[in-house]
Amino acid sequence: MTNPGILAQIIGKATGRPFSIADLDGAGGGCINRASVMTGKDGRRFFVKFNSARRVEMFAAESEGLQAIEATQAIRVPHAIAHGVAGDNAFLALEWLGLGGRGDAAELGRQLAAMHRATSTTFGWHRDNTIGSTPQSNTPSMDWIEFWRERRLRPQIELARASKAPHRLIEKVEGLMARLDALFSGYRPVPSLLHGDLWGGNFAWCDGHPVLFDPAVYFGDREADLAMTELFGGFPAGFYAAYREVWPLDPGYPVRRGLYNLYHILNHFNLFGGGYAGQAESMTEALLAEVD
Repeated sequence: MTNPGILAQIIGKATGRPFSIADLDGAGGGCINRASVMTGKDGRRFFVKFNSARRVEMFAAESEGLQAIEATQAIRVPHAIAHGVAGDNAFLALEWLGLGGRGDAAELGRQLAAMHRATSTTFGWHRDNTIGSTPQSNTPSMDWIEFWRERRLRPQIELARASKAPHRLIEKVEGLMARLDALFSGYRPVPSLLHGDLWGGNFAWCDGHPVLFDPAVYFGDREADLAMTELFGGFPAGFYAAYREVWPLDPGYPVRRGLYNLYHILNHFNLFGGGYAGQAESMTEALLAEVD
């Protein structure tokens, strides 16, 4: 169990103001973590995520990812307050934001494009992190195609193999990995700072302005972020129009969108099983048709 008193002391030290808990309410933490809203006797609130103590590095990486996005000054994220272990649990304490309502989708598109303007000399990141609860390797590479093959698709297909995924799925993905170059003819992306897990559940509005959270940050092709926004229902139409106005997309994006989302569907198979194997196989077949 987490000791609330110890956690309050850690938050107090991190903020430079003593913090004493008046109330601790459960909050939605998704399928990976538990979460609570901590309210202090002085009225301050913090959103705190919990997991087992062995997940402490997952929260450390998430904290650094939020800081990386925050440093771009392009789009708002909850400020990371503190992370570590309290009692038997790892925790990540964040600024509490009153999320809800609606905002301008065009603002979200413009701000994401501005965030993507933050670049690096290599693809990857200085540390590994997670996608959901799956380890995500970010070992830097100068070659984006190699990075996507070796740091993204290969680890997922090896997990799928261990999970007894259909042999035909593994065989088709391996065939695709051998021919990735054909999907990038004349296109060479720059290493943009990516959110990394940008589906509709990881953005919201605060006072009418967009907020991103739960990142899986690394430097990569900005198309990978855009692709995931279309994976589970899509973002508002104004978002896409505004993004393209600020930074147009390459004509090959509609095909590569499937490649980038294949990573997430394979990850969903490895996390949840079920029909994701069939979806991944169909996506792979469509991509193979493009390179044959």
